[in-house]
Amino acid sequence: MQMQLRLYPDPVLQKAAAPVTEFDDALREGIAEMYRIMYAEGGVGLAAPQVGWSVQVLVLNPSGSKDDTTGERTVINPRIVKKWGKASEQEGCLSFPEIFVDVERPIGVRLAWQDEQGEEHEEDLTEFPARILQHEKDHLDGVLLVHRMSPVDKIQHRVALDELIDLFARQQASANAG
Repeated sequence: MQMQLRLYPDPVLQKAAAPVTEFDDALREGIAEMYRIMYAEGGVGLAAPQVGWSVQVLVLNPSGSKDDTTGERTVINPRIVKKWGKASEQEGCLSFPEIFVDVERPIGVRLAWQDEQGEEHEEDLTEFPARILQHEKDHLDGVLLVHRMSPVDKIQHRVALDELIDLFARQQASANAG
C-alpha cells in the first residue's frame, strides 16, 4: 500500500475507519510506515486514515522524536472507557497544516486497545498523551479538527481552509486528467 499524508478535505479523512481483524505482517508494515511518515512530517501522532488507510490504527509519541521512542505507542481498535477532567489547549493537525485552534477535551482517559499481536490492554493516559490519543481517535471516527472549531475559528481560518479545499480540487482534477 502506497501511503502518503492526506490533507483536508480528502474523503478518507471524513469516514469512520474499519476495525482491525488481521494481526499480520501487512499490519506491522503499515504501522512502521505510519511512524516513518509521522516523524518525517514532524508530528506527535498519526491515525491510519491520515495516510489513506481506513482502519482503526493510530500511532503516537509525545516527544515527536524518532530518537526518543520511549513514549511510542501503537494503538489498534481503541476504546475510551472512562474520561475525567476538562482542559482547553491548542491543537494542530498534520492534515490541516499551519492551523491551530483551542480544543476542550478531558484531561484523562482510560484506554482499552489491542497491540500489534492482537493482545488486549487497558491503561490510563493523562495530559498531553491523553490529548494526542483523543485527537487521533477522532480521526478514526471521521471527526476532524474543522469539526472541533468554533464559529469564530472557522471565520479566522477561512482562507487557510479554502486553500486546502482548492488544493484538493486541483489535485483531483490533475489526477483525473492524467
